[in-house]
Amino acid sequence: MTHLTADTIAELFSGAVTLAKSGDKVSPRGMLTREVRDVHMLLTQPRARLLYAPPVRILNPAFAVAETVWHLSGSDAPWIFDYNTRLRQYADDGRLLGAYGPRMRNWAGKVDQLARVVEVLKEDPDSRRALIQLYDPVQDAAGHKDVPCTLGFRFHLRAGRLHMATMMRGQDVWIGMPYDVFFYTVLHELVAGWLDAELGEFHLHVGSLHVYDQHVEQAEQLTSLTASPVMPDLRTPWKGVDGLLDQVEARDVTGHPGWDTMAETLRSYRLWKDGLRQQAWRAADGIDGPLGQALTTWYGELERRSSKPSATAGAR
Repeated sequence: MTHLTADTIAELFSGAVTLAKSGDKVSPRGMLTREVRDVHMLLTQPRARLLYAPPVRILNPAFAVAETVWHLSGSDAPWIFDYNTRLRQYADDGRLLGAYGPRMRNWAGKVDQLARVVEVLKEDPDSRRALIQLYDPVQDAAGHKDVPCTLGFRFHLRAGRLHMATMMRGQDVWIGMPYDVFFYTVLHELVAGWLDAELGEFHLHVGSLHVYDQHVEQAEQLTSLTASPVMPDLRTPWKGVDGLLDQVEARDVTGHPGWDTMAETLRSYRLWKDGLRQQAWRAADGIDGPLGQALTTWYGELERRSSKPSATAGAR
């Protein structure tokens, strides 16, 4: 097993990309890929979660926020396509059948696994049974397009610190990893808050860490990255969290500084999608912290793409 340790997502991403590029060549589903098997990554500061690596890798922070809210709220609703149209190619009859939210919050229509994690650790802080399972062989052997890459999460509360581990069957380091880690670490931070615990280490266990050949040339251009800043506190009481998530999805003010920044990011991006570009820029400029910086950089990237010839404009 290969181990990577980093304080911030920038350092972890850089190390993971370098590792994946050196991997063995394989072709799952006919896609040329470089792969390293059995990788363990440790992020010591989970709130340093937002990758900022222009000009080589530029994220859409509105999608990072939207996907996080979508998962946490237990949704599989198609509004997520407003933030990432490419996801439609994985949908069956307009639905992403591997969506994490319903599995996490309403497994088999019966179990809120997230609520159960909080209950288990409040009842027995030393428990080893605080788990969330996402992969479902009953559903996922059926042959639908969207099969979860994430198998599940486990939580250990030790000496007043909550440690979280994510298990993945595979991780696309170039496209998926920055967005995945953003969601995972928000989940980690929230559960720690619900348990009145300090935020411990975040562990990511990956069966196949890989980069597709089509992204290797871009990945070769990645140089040393500036350490990712720590993002604003997102802890909020368990009671009322679903209402807060609904407010963020609706791009409303929540009264929570950290979540208001998330809602403002979605609000600005909605303006951009509606063609109100100058208003979107101004809104992004008014967002404090890492999300505002990332959003203005994303808008710059979208304008750069739109200025290309029509054959490549809008490519993502």
